[in-house]
Amino acid sequence: MSKPYFEFKNFTVRHDRCAMKVGTDGVLLGAWAGVERASSILDIGTGTGLIALMAAQRNPRAEVTGIEIVPEAVLQARENVHDSPWADRINILETSLQAYQPQGTFDAILSNPPYFVNALKSPVKERTNARHTDTLTFGDLACHAARLLHKQGEFSVVIPMDAMGELCGCAQAAGLYLSRCTRVRTKPGIPPKRVLLAFRKQVTVHLDTAELVIETAPRVYSEEYRAMTHDFYLNM
Repeated sequence: MSKPYFEFKNFTVRHDRCAMKVGTDGVLLGAWAGVERASSILDIGTGTGLIALMAAQRNPRAEVTGIEIVPEAVLQARENVHDSPWADRINILETSLQAYQPQGTFDAILSNPPYFVNALKSPVKERTNARHTDTLTFGDLACHAARLLHKQGEFSVVIPMDAMGELCGCAQAAGLYLSRCTRVRTKPGIPPKRVLLAFRKQVTVHLDTAELVIETAPRVYSEEYRAMTHDFYLNM
């Protein structure tokens, strides 16, 4: 049986009441997204609050908001935030993205969104909501991210590689243009399974592209991945 919590260097994330547990996707996005210069950060579908916590650690000046539609996840995220060093700068709200109406815009928006479209669904409603696009399509995600993003801000996501074309099409239709892209391989020599994408409201002349390999051998992490996650993982 897996542990009901995941311990990082500066905070602990309890995830026993959340459909989606702490995983590599969230850590990748939390470490990669451009949040250093943001004064306001939004985490869409915050779940356990992991990405919001990572953003708060990386930027000691930013106010961070996490939104989530699953009540149990909201309670758990609030608990994780309360027990962290940044409880005074992170606010967790129970709301859908479509209904969210803040007073202003955000300098940085992050999301580890639902991405399954026609896959077999879990009998657990909360897990289906977390993994499938029924409650948040890519079109809705892009449209509302554009609505909430500051004109100089950046919207960052982590998604499966095979969903990149669909999301980029939805983003462009919403007035968001790809500015950074990092393809993620779990091991050398195999196709990328995940991709980290960042969008802006301005067309980028030179797209910033990169590739990240997580493991060079079983349980042997690459130097790039170790450098990216060093401030978070206990044993990095």
